[in-house]
Amino acid sequence: MLKPKVPFYICTLVLTTVVPPTTANPSQPVVVVGKNLVYAPAGTNVSKSSRTNKTNKISLAVANPQQMQQQMKFVHAYIRNNDDCLLTVKHRSEGPFAIIDSVLDHYGLPLELKYLAVIESELKPTALSRVGAKGPWQLMPSTAHELGLKVNHRADERMNYRKSTRAAALYLKDLHREFKDWLLVLAAYNGGPVPVYRAIHKSHSRNFWVLQKYLPAESRQHVKKFIATAYYFERGDNIAAASLKKAPESDDVRFSRLMKESATSLKASNELLGTVN
Repeated sequence: MLKPKVPFYICTLVLTTVVPPTTANPSQPVVVVGKNLVYAPAGTNVSKSSRTNKTNKISLAVANPQQMQQQMKFVHAYIRNNDDCLLTVKHRSEGPFAIIDSVLDHYGLPLELKYLAVIESELKPTALSRVGAKGPWQLMPSTAHELGLKVNHRADERMNYRKSTRAAALYLKDLHREFKDWLLVLAAYNGGPVPVYRAIHKSHSRNFWVLQKYLPAESRQHVKKFIATAYYFERGDNIAAASLKKAPESDDVRFSRLMKESATSLKASNELLGTVN
């Protein structure tokens, strides 16, 4: 199983693809990780792409660059602690991901949500939790019944990739209608909506990074594990993990590297965000 014991750091994704500073936030860039997974400063509109919309774009808005620095520590630690397991899952992910992608696409959901199944079950259809959740999406019997799956002594459709993914997609879509934020959806998928609403009430905020301290530790960790796993699969983290063994970069070297990456990725990033005519 993927190891859960990683220090709690605020997460978003490592600077890999950099887009110019936005008008609303001239000092901070937007960072694109995959087609639909985006870091942007809080308040930035990241839904202008001609290829995506608010429903199928996962925004990882944080308040400041310091939070990005902190999350990098979590992502690196998580990948380092789970690299062997993640690599094993990656090697057998092609078939399951093809099925999951087709269902998520049918329902207009971000394809990156497939990484939720990675942290839930390592993509194992027979995975069974200590509380009775089963299948690649770890659905409880009662939830599965409500979503139209058969669960009885003769059949358990929670283990069927296509049917269970359809059920999970319906549940995720319903949670998104409720919370309007994918990070809150991920927290609610893990621990239920009630703890999320409680955290919203206590923090007076609907921003995951603000309210996270009021969430149960498992739900808080669940969201961060999803982000780290998405980064691993979207950005080829076997290379990233190996790079962690190298000597730390100086500030000057890191700045120079990021500027070069920004220049080489500018055109592609602009096209992705629909800013190129």
